[in-house]
Amino acid sequence: MVARQTSDESQNTMRPIPFDNSYQTLADSLFHRQQAEPVSSPQALLINTELAEALNIDSKWLASPAGIDVLSGNALAAGSQPIACVYAGHQFGNYNPQLGDGRALLLGEVIDRQGQRKDIQLKGSGRTPYSRGGDGRSPLGPVIREYLLSEAMHRLGVPSTRALAALATGDPVFREHGPLPGGILCRVASSHLRVGTVQFVAAQQDPELLQQLMDYVIDRHYPECKHSESPYEALFNATLNAQAKLISRWQALGFIHGVMNTDNMLLCAETIDYGPCAFMEAYHPGTVFSSIDQQGRYAYGNQPAIAQWNLVQLAQAMLTLMQRPGESDLKPAVQRAQDTLNTFPDTFLQAYRQRMAEKLGFSHINDDDEALYRDFLALLEDHDSDFTLSFRSLNDRAAVMANCERGGDSIAGLFQLPDAFAPWLERWQQRFNADATPAEQRYLTMQKANPVFIPRNHLVESAIEKAYEGDMSVFFALQTRLQDPFEYQCDAAEFAAPATDGNRVTATFCGT
Repeated sequence: MVARQTSDESQNTMRPIPFDNSYQTLADSLFHRQQAEPVSSPQALLINTELAEALNIDSKWLASPAGIDVLSGNALAAGSQPIACVYAGHQFGNYNPQLGDGRALLLGEVIDRQGQRKDIQLKGSGRTPYSRGGDGRSPLGPVIREYLLSEAMHRLGVPSTRALAALATGDPVFREHGPLPGGILCRVASSHLRVGTVQFVAAQQDPELLQQLMDYVIDRHYPECKHSESPYEALFNATLNAQAKLISRWQALGFIHGVMNTDNMLLCAETIDYGPCAFMEAYHPGTVFSSIDQQGRYAYGNQPAIAQWNLVQLAQAMLTLMQRPGESDLKPAVQRAQDTLNTFPDTFLQAYRQRMAEKLGFSHINDDDEALYRDFLALLEDHDSDFTLSFRSLNDRAAVMANCERGGDSIAGLFQLPDAFAPWLERWQQRFNADATPAEQRYLTMQKANPVFIPRNHLVESAIEKAYEGDMSVFFALQTRLQDPFEYQCDAAEFAAPATDGNRVTATFCGT
């Protein structure tokens, strides 16, 4: 079975994907051109119509037989130039000189309605030269997980890749425990350029190719750097700032990525690869969910330091470009890169303090407030208190102090902080009332910083288990609920409640 071109008739009646490719014009050594491996009976499980329209794609066309053929790899849309990208990466601290898209194909790029360039990629589309012995396919479970998690992160205000469509292939995928239904995810990203992409090019010792790649990164993601006196140093600084802000959002939501390898760090600072990830429930900085993270390298509390470590690897890969005219060796460039790297902790802390100010209902965090939020986190840890609902419970109290009408939004019937929190709550209320910014304004900001619905591990696993049984209703219901994570109604308590001992999920898997 060979992928075919979509028919002119179907493309004339509806508006298909308006590809406008650029990465494919770079050196062929950065990717491998190929088509997807067709599947037997593709079925669209969920089409993200809102995202499709934002990408200037006709959602009706996307859900049509012609669109499903393209999303499944059974047809090649006009203008698509599918490629599997190559990159290197440090995986759990160990360098691998060649990785790459082992089960994914970049179909091409589109310009969205905001004028921004976006990648459209298929995951689970078959083998590539970078599959390393794998079949290039994906079970349905990881497709459902990434759809739920990536769209939830977007709704929570976290920069993230997004899910355009989830499909069942009709073909089994064979894994350790036997056959599983196969799936394909259509993913959208501002780009799939990774720290590992730069590492791969740097290892080729081709200065012109490295400069070509980094100029492309500047043009695509950080155009303001082009006019800097030292554009590549400006690029590194901009990337560092963007990564620090991204990780601050992860920490503020209790999100644990689980596999922060350098090949999973996008230069555009979007969250990518929702494999062994999870949202923490009981607050403990050492929490690890990834089944393959035996040493806790990527534990929740380690994520800021790991982001900085990854940026060290980026600096090393870019170093030759940071050398200025007249410098006889790399020592000055090394020192400047180190000086920039040394700013990461303060840059992260500044962003994180702003996140905590929003979560606590303050207009800003002063020096005394740092002790206040750290004491709150210590109480959460001491009492195994749910991270999300503990912060959300502060909203109930803030609403009273701000005299805000909220209807059925209170979570008092679902969750309340233990009595041991009373002295801390008294301190917090005094600080809340002393803030000069109007209380109602701060409460509304606080409401948007403290979600009540997150993709809890047991809910995601339930959606996957039911999908394997042929029941997609749990997936659909959870996805619908996660589209509005900040508005609570009592009849949706099951989507907000923490896991019980009977359904607690303690490990997550890559699922490839």
